[in-house]
Amino acid sequence: MSAPVLDIRHLRTSFGGAKARVAAVDDVSFQIGRGEIFGLVGESGCGKSATCRSIIRLFAGARATIESGQILFEGRDLAPLREAELTDIRGAAISMIFQDPMTALNPTMKIGQQIAEVLKRHQALSRSAPRARVLELLAEVGVPNPAGRIDSYPHEFSGGMRQRVLIAIALACRPKLLIADEPTTALDVTVQDQILKLILRLRREIGTSVLLVTHDLGVVAQSCDRVAVMYAGRIVETGTVRQLFARPSHPYTRALIAALPSTGSRRPLTPIGGAPPSLTAPPTGCRFHPRCAVAFEACAQVLPPAVAVEDGHSSACLRAADGP
Repeated sequence: MSAPVLDIRHLRTSFGGAKARVAAVDDVSFQIGRGEIFGLVGESGCGKSATCRSIIRLFAGARATIESGQILFEGRDLAPLREAELTDIRGAAISMIFQDPMTALNPTMKIGQQIAEVLKRHQALSRSAPRARVLELLAEVGVPNPAGRIDSYPHEFSGGMRQRVLIAIALACRPKLLIADEPTTALDVTVQDQILKLILRLRREIGTSVLLVTHDLGVVAQSCDRVAVMYAGRIVETGTVRQLFARPSHPYTRALIAALPSTGSRRPLTPIGGAPPSLTAPPTGCRFHPRCAVAFEACAQVLPPAVAVEDGHSSACLRAADGP
């Protein structure tokens, strides 16, 4: 890989007050290359969204602290930056698509105004230029009849169309990194497919790198180049999509794949027993060991480091050397 657009090193982010802090992101490291779609996958509550929000330090009012680690964006560490410096980066060099398009959009503002706000904040444009550019963006993301919809309010759009508006806002300044946090949540299957194809097309056309967050392995298989699997605040496996689906190493990754429906297959689905641990009091050793079918005594005592199982493929499991 050439120099990565994003290089996260040993990131630790905690939430809560001094008496009760929760490390939602605990020693997380990964890289995203230029023009790459990198998937971050795991069950709800595993720390995926907290990782994304840590990158641009956008915590929606939550009491959060980046305790340690580096967030290197094109070689510049974002973690120690002041708010004013981050404001210049958000929406321009790094953009984010949020989970819920209805709450992410301002219901009292026309969608054209909301897209134009980003352009006015980050680009020197003439008075008439923003509207023309907004029309281009709406057409680019597949909103039909942009001239007739530019003055509509969010409630006048369907869920899929609102998501397209969010993508238009995120891509307005041609960012180098797009963070897509569950961009297809609550959308029907047909619209999900359209949104994913749109992200893939825009990545191809403008070369934006994408961090795609999802709990859906089917979305990962369809869209991503590489993927990291996250469990209870930690990365447990990283590799190419082909490596993880063909040769999953970590028991949690294998369990996720076993629970994935397979078209045309008669094999029964195998649910993962138990429930993810509370991050307020995570288990000792490997955090997956209470639910792991192949755990042994040391798993409850040793927090396993990530080790290479093949070129570009690592796993944080004491049995990683044993192979699949």
